[in-house]
Amino acid sequence: MIYETVITTMNPDGTVHIAPMGIRHENEKYLIAPFKPSRTLDNLLHPGVAVINATADVMVIAGCLTGRHDWPLVPATHIACKRLAGALSHVEVRVESSKDDELRPLFTCRRVHAANHRPFRGFNRAQAAVVEAAILVSRLHLLPEQKIRSELEYLSIAIGKTAGENERTAWQWLMEKVENYYA
Repeated sequence: MIYETVITTMNPDGTVHIAPMGIRHENEKYLIAPFKPSRTLDNLLHPGVAVINATADVMVIAGCLTGRHDWPLVPATHIACKRLAGALSHVEVRVESSKDDELRPLFTCRRVHAANHRPFRGFNRAQAAVVEAAILVSRLHLLPEQKIRSELEYLSIAIGKTAGENERTAWQWLMEKVENYYA
């Protein structure tokens, strides 16, 4: 099963890289497979630590895909990294091994520390729609325009019926990205 999260890693200059990413959790190991090339990939190679942030704030996910990377951060507890201040929970991980691949190298990580910060209030269809739209936006260069547009049209139903202000804002950011891409 893939879990949609936000990964934070440390850049060589000491700044934090924030990236939405699907990860797997299997047999007490966390599997992270960033695309080549990517800053997350480079940072997992060195210094080899990351924070897996669980968030219900879809503005962070949409923001990272639309050039908005300035989210409040706090230091991680047991590794030299930072986490999202607004995360529901986080897991600090250290890379144990990696397997190279042409497209997506696989990093096997072990948990160093985990913490819960606030309760999960339940699923919201608009949040799920924003996450799905964000995945589509991350693949604009890979998928046909008609597929992107038809899926976004369907997802917009959930936005119209169940979105709050944050979901509407995140959706608008993603729609602007789509329109700019196809302009």
